[in-house]
Amino acid sequence: MREIILPEAKPALEWVRGRVLQKVSPRRKHALAQSRFVSALDAWAETNASGTIGTEWEFRLQPPGEVRRPLVPDVAYISFERLPFDESPATDIPPVAPEAVVEVLSQDDRREDVDDKLRVYLACGVLVVFLVDTKSRSVHAYDADGVTAFQASDLIVHPALPDFSMHASRLFEPVRPRRSS
Repeated sequence: MREIILPEAKPALEWVRGRVLQKVSPRRKHALAQSRFVSALDAWAETNASGTIGTEWEFRLQPPGEVRRPLVPDVAYISFERLPFDESPATDIPPVAPEAVVEVLSQDDRREDVDDKLRVYLACGVLVVFLVDTKSRSVHAYDADGVTAFQASDLIVHPALPDFSMHASRLFEPVRPRRSS
Protein backbone atom coordinates (compact mmCIF):
# COMPACT_ATOMS: atom_id res chain seq x y z
CA MET A 1 0.00 0.00 0.00
CA ARG A 2 1.38 3.39 -0.97
CA GLU A 3 1.01 6.28 1.42
CA ILE A 4 1.81 9.97 1.22
CA ILE A 5 3.57 11.10 4.39
CA LEU A 6 3.99 14.84 4.84
CA PRO A 7 6.07 16.65 7.45
CA GLU A 8 4.35 18.31 10.40
CA ALA A 9 3.66 21.97 9.75
CA LYS A 10 1.47 24.78 11.01
CA PRO A 11 -0.91 25.35 9.41
CA ALA A 12 -1.26 21.67 8.49
CA LEU A 13 -0.39 20.15 5.12
CA GLU A 14 -2.80 18.13 2.98
CA TRP A 15 -2.45 16.07 -0.21
CA VAL A 16 -4.95 17.32 -2.82
CA ARG A 17 -4.94 16.64 -6.56
CA GLY A 18 -1.45 15.15 -6.47
CA ARG A 19 0.23 18.00 -4.65
CA VAL A 20 0.85 19.41 -1.19
CA LEU A 21 -1.49 22.16 -0.02
CA GLN A 22 -1.03 24.07 3.20
CA LYS A 23 -4.17 24.93 5.13
CA VAL A 24 -4.81 28.65 5.51
CA SER A 25 -4.96 30.27 8.93
CA PRO A 26 -8.62 31.19 9.30
CA ARG A 27 -9.91 34.72 9.23
CA ARG A 28 -12.71 36.03 11.44
CA LYS A 29 -15.73 34.78 9.43
CA HIS A 30 -14.11 31.40 8.85
CA ALA A 31 -13.17 31.08 12.53
CA LEU A 32 -16.70 32.03 13.62
CA ALA A 33 -18.38 29.49 11.33
CA GLN A 34 -15.91 26.76 12.31
CA SER A 35 -16.26 27.38 16.06
CA ARG A 36 -20.05 27.55 15.89
CA PHE A 37 -20.28 24.29 13.93
CA VAL A 38 -17.87 22.49 16.26
CA SER A 39 -19.75 23.75 19.34
CA ALA A 40 -23.09 22.49 18.02
CA LEU A 41 -21.66 19.12 16.93
CA ASP A 42 -19.78 18.68 20.21
CA ALA A 43 -22.91 19.35 22.28
CA TRP A 44 -24.84 16.86 20.12
CA ALA A 45 -22.12 14.17 20.38
CA GLU A 46 -21.82 14.65 24.13
CA THR A 47 -25.58 14.43 24.64
CA ASN A 48 -25.67 11.19 22.63
CA ALA A 49 -22.31 9.88 23.92
CA SER A 50 -21.75 8.88 20.30
CA GLY A 51 -18.27 9.93 19.25
CA THR A 52 -15.50 12.49 19.08
CA ILE A 53 -15.42 15.95 17.50
CA GLY A 54 -12.18 17.63 16.46
CA THR A 55 -10.96 20.69 14.61
CA GLU A 56 -8.04 20.64 12.18
CA TRP A 57 -7.73 16.90 12.87
CA GLU A 58 -5.61 14.93 10.40
CA PHE A 59 -7.05 11.77 8.87
CA ARG A 60 -5.18 9.37 6.56
CA LEU A 61 -7.67 8.47 3.86
CA GLN A 62 -7.40 6.08 0.95
CA PRO A 63 -10.00 6.08 -1.80
CA PRO A 64 -10.33 2.72 -3.59
CA GLY A 65 -7.42 2.20 -5.98
CA GLU A 66 -5.61 5.35 -4.87
CA VAL A 67 -2.80 6.29 -2.54
CA ARG A 68 -3.46 6.91 1.16
CA ARG A 69 -3.11 10.62 1.89
CA PRO A 70 -3.57 13.15 4.68
CA LEU A 71 -6.60 15.42 4.75
CA VAL A 72 -7.30 17.85 7.57
CA PRO A 73 -10.96 18.88 7.76
CA ASP A 74 -11.89 22.07 9.56
CA VAL A 75 -14.24 19.99 11.74
CA ALA A 76 -14.70 16.22 11.91
CA TYR A 77 -17.04 13.89 13.78
CA ILE A 78 -16.09 10.23 14.14
CA SER A 79 -18.33 7.79 15.99
CA PHE A 80 -17.21 5.34 18.64
CA GLU A 81 -18.29 2.64 16.16
CA ARG A 82 -15.58 3.72 13.70
CA LEU A 83 -12.99 4.73 16.28
CA PRO A 84 -13.77 2.98 19.58
CA PHE A 85 -13.36 5.06 22.72
CA ASP A 86 -10.72 2.70 24.14
CA GLU A 87 -8.63 3.03 20.96
CA SER A 88 -8.93 6.78 20.54
CA PRO A 89 -6.10 7.85 22.91
CA ALA A 90 -3.61 5.84 20.84
CA THR A 91 -5.02 7.02 17.50
CA ASP A 92 -3.85 10.57 16.93
CA ILE A 93 -4.25 10.22 13.16
CA PRO A 94 -7.16 7.91 12.33
CA PRO A 95 -6.72 5.67 9.27
CA VAL A 96 -10.51 5.59 8.81
CA ALA A 97 -12.86 8.30 7.61
CA PRO A 98 -15.04 10.25 10.00
CA GLU A 99 -18.81 10.16 9.50
CA ALA A 100 -19.12 13.92 9.09
CA VAL A 101 -16.77 16.64 7.88
CA VAL A 102 -17.17 20.40 7.85
CA GLU A 103 -15.09 22.48 5.47
CA VAL A 104 -15.36 26.26 5.61
CA LEU A 105 -14.37 27.86 2.33
CA SER A 106 -11.39 30.22 2.47
CA GLN A 107 -10.81 33.03 0.02
CA ASP A 108 -7.85 31.20 -1.54
CA ASP A 109 -9.66 27.86 -2.08
CA ARG A 110 -9.72 26.67 -5.69
CA ARG A 111 -12.96 25.01 -6.74
CA GLU A 112 -11.15 22.04 -8.29
CA ASP A 113 -9.31 21.43 -4.98
CA VAL A 114 -12.54 21.63 -3.00
CA ASP A 115 -14.22 19.23 -5.44
CA ASP A 116 -11.35 16.76 -5.10
CA LYS A 117 -11.52 16.85 -1.30
CA LEU A 118 -15.30 16.25 -1.49
CA ARG A 119 -14.70 13.30 -3.84
CA VAL A 120 -12.05 11.77 -1.57
CA TYR A 121 -14.11 12.21 1.59
CA LEU A 122 -17.17 10.56 0.08
CA ALA A 123 -15.16 7.77 -1.62
CA CYS A 124 -13.59 6.95 1.77
CA GLY A 125 -16.90 6.61 3.59
CA VAL A 126 -17.67 10.06 4.96
CA LEU A 127 -21.46 10.15 5.17
CA VAL A 128 -21.85 13.91 4.89
CA VAL A 129 -19.58 16.83 4.05
CA PHE A 130 -20.88 20.25 5.03
CA LEU A 131 -19.35 22.97 2.87
CA VAL A 132 -19.81 26.37 4.50
CA ASP A 133 -19.58 29.50 2.37
CA THR A 134 -19.40 32.61 4.55
CA LYS A 135 -19.64 34.95 1.54
CA SER A 136 -22.97 33.59 0.32
CA ARG A 137 -24.06 32.72 3.88
CA SER A 138 -24.94 29.19 2.77
CA VAL A 139 -24.14 25.58 3.62
CA HIS A 140 -24.19 22.68 1.18
CA ALA A 141 -24.43 19.13 2.49
CA TYR A 142 -22.81 16.59 0.13
CA ASP A 143 -23.57 12.89 0.49
CA ALA A 144 -23.89 9.78 -1.66
CA ASP A 145 -27.30 10.98 -2.89
CA GLY A 146 -26.21 14.45 -4.00
CA VAL A 147 -26.31 17.93 -2.51
CA THR A 148 -28.71 19.71 -0.18
CA ALA A 149 -28.47 23.50 0.09
CA PHE A 150 -29.17 25.41 3.30
CA GLN A 151 -29.51 29.18 3.42
CA ALA A 152 -28.97 31.31 6.53
CA SER A 153 -32.68 31.05 7.39
CA ASP A 154 -32.69 27.22 7.30
CA LEU A 155 -32.24 24.55 9.95
CA ILE A 156 -29.27 22.29 9.15
CA VAL A 157 -30.15 18.59 9.55
CA HIS A 158 -28.86 15.38 7.98
CA PRO A 159 -29.74 11.69 8.44
CA ALA A 160 -26.06 10.85 9.10
CA LEU A 161 -26.37 12.83 12.35
CA PRO A 162 -29.67 11.70 13.91
CA ASP A 163 -31.31 14.40 16.05
CA PHE A 164 -28.62 16.96 15.21
CA SER A 165 -29.84 20.36 14.11
CA MET A 166 -28.61 23.92 14.12
CA HIS A 167 -29.80 27.14 12.59
CA ALA A 168 -27.52 28.03 9.69
CA SER A 169 -27.69 31.69 10.70
CA ARG A 170 -25.59 30.86 13.81
CA LEU A 171 -22.63 30.21 11.52
CA PHE A 172 -22.70 33.73 10.17
CA GLU A 173 -23.86 35.97 13.03
CA PRO A 174 -21.33 37.12 15.64
CA VAL A 175 -22.32 37.65 19.23
CA ARG A 176 -23.46 41.24 19.64
CA PRO A 177 -22.77 43.34 22.72
CA ARG A 178 -25.58 44.00 25.15
CA ARG A 179 -26.92 47.48 25.01
CA SER A 180 -26.84 49.28 28.31
CA SER A 181 -30.13 50.77 29.38
